[in-house]
Amino acid sequence: MRAEGATYTEIIAALGVAKSSVSLWVRDVPPPPDLVARVRHARHMNLARWSIEVMASREADRRGIKESARQRVAGMAGRDLMIAGAVLYWAEGSKDKPYRRREEVKLINSDADVIRLFLRWLDLMGAPEADRRYRLSIHESADLDAAHRWWSRELGVALDRFDKPTLKRHRPTTVRKNIGDSYHGCLVISVVKSRVLYQQIEGLWRGVLDGVCQTRKRT
Repeated sequence: MRAEGATYTEIIAALGVAKSSVSLWVRDVPPPPDLVARVRHARHMNLARWSIEVMASREADRRGIKESARQRVAGMAGRDLMIAGAVLYWAEGSKDKPYRRREEVKLINSDADVIRLFLRWLDLMGAPEADRRYRLSIHESADLDAAHRWWSRELGVALDRFDKPTLKRHRPTTVRKNIGDSYHGCLVISVVKSRVLYQQIEGLWRGVLDGVCQTRKRT
């Protein structure tokens, strides 16, 4: 059987004996020339099949976890949005510094969903649409017109509302992954006359911190 090209597994299955016995019996029988290639191919196919099954299972688990978490915040109320927007801004927006007093609301991000949440939060906080400025920050090698059209379509903002973009110098030696049709740059949203709004954001953030600290003390 070995001389005819059978593998250890096939011999064991046919004779119902231990692998050690088969190994002893055929140790002097050279394997057929194509046996190594066949075993390697079988292992590759088994690994590929295992990978597909595992990845499918993991993807199903991933979707389930995300959906479960999404359901936990379904029906977000105004107070929830107020807190979420303030925390988002404190993480991503520009902030006043002791050495640079600049109480203005400005946020930059490449994620359209983040921008949409921020715009909805501005609505909640009463920031007029007329006071909002939109500006693209993008690499000069990108398709500027296509990027403007993409952001305009995603956010429902007219093209004439966008200010002159900020172009980032392209360095050929830099290996960038944010290229191609999926690259739309970052959008900068500024709110004019936003000193009071900025102070409200900082107050909301401090309030969130106070609540977290009090909760930890009680526990």
